[in-house]
Parts: sequence; C-alpha cells; structure tokens
Amino acid sequence: MILYWLVNNLSEWILISALIIAVLLVIILIITFVTFKNKKEGKTGEINYKILFIIGLVWIPVGSVYMIAVNFLIGIAFIGMGVIYIAIGLANKDKWKKEE
Repeated sequence: MILYWLVNNLSEWILISALIIAVLLVIILIITFVTFKNKKEGKTGEINYKILFIIGLVWIPVGSVYMIAVNFLIGIAFIGMGVIYIAIGLANKDKWKKEE
C-alpha cells in the first residue's frame, strides 16, 4: 500500500522539487547580477547594523513559535540566529545609521 502510494506520488514530489530548485536558481542569478552591477558602478553599501539588530529581535519570537508549533530544533536554530544578529548589531552600535 505504501509502495503504491509512493510510486504514484513520486512524480509530484519530483516536480515540486524541480520547481523549488528553479526558483532558487533564478533568485541566485538575480542577486548575482545586481551585485556585479553595483560593484561595477561603485555602489557598494555599508552594513546597517541597526537592521541586523532588529532582524535578531524578530527571529527570537519566530524561533519560539517554531519550537512550540513546528519543530523544536528549527526553533532553536532561529533563536540562535536571532541572538547572533543581536550580538553583531550591539557590538557595532556606534556604527548605527542615524535616522534623518
């Protein structure tokens, strides 16, 4: 019974996987193009450490929700990334861009 289901539904999983890979490749190509274009024009930007701090503040509650609702380990990973972003943002607090 399981083997029959697997054989009939395998083509759907292959199609879904191929679509996900295609979308990721398009995103990577767009990012690469924009990066090279900005580098050629000399528009390399500075890191906004205040935004990293804010992203860290957002990822900690997201990780908590994932821990409870989805998967404990994924939640821990999100919380860990949030803590890392907060640490990077706070370590470079003197470089935060001023709001105009």
